[in-house]
Amino acid sequence: MDELIGRLATNASIDSAVAEKTVGIILGFLRNEGPSDSVQALIDQIPGAEAAIEASKSSGGLSRLMGGGLMAVGTRLMSLGLGMSDIQTIARELFRFGRDKIGADQMGKIIAGTPGLSQFA
Repeated sequence: MDELIGRLATNASIDSAVAEKTVGIILGFLRNEGPSDSVQALIDQIPGAEAAIEASKSSGGLSRLMGGGLMAVGTRLMSLGLGMSDIQTIARELFRFGRDKIGADQMGKIIAGTPGLSQFA
């Protein structure tokens, strides 16, 4: 997890705490919306990913009002102070990291199998 957070913080020029929250939000989204086997393979390769996903879960009413899907993720990421270009940079870096960890084929399955994600690849 530290390696991924470091890469995101450096390449997207964001704070490490924001990077960690971002990873949790995105991995949680992938777990809910993506192909489960491939997503779990990615999560298993990132020590601390489960804790980040749990920490990113919100029990507030606002998150329930936002619904799910990519729009809700975008809203949550923007609430951390990220702009659209930041989110694109983060997504691309996360995909690169994923390819390094589980291979291009598995990462391709995640991107292709998750609604709306291909626009960030």
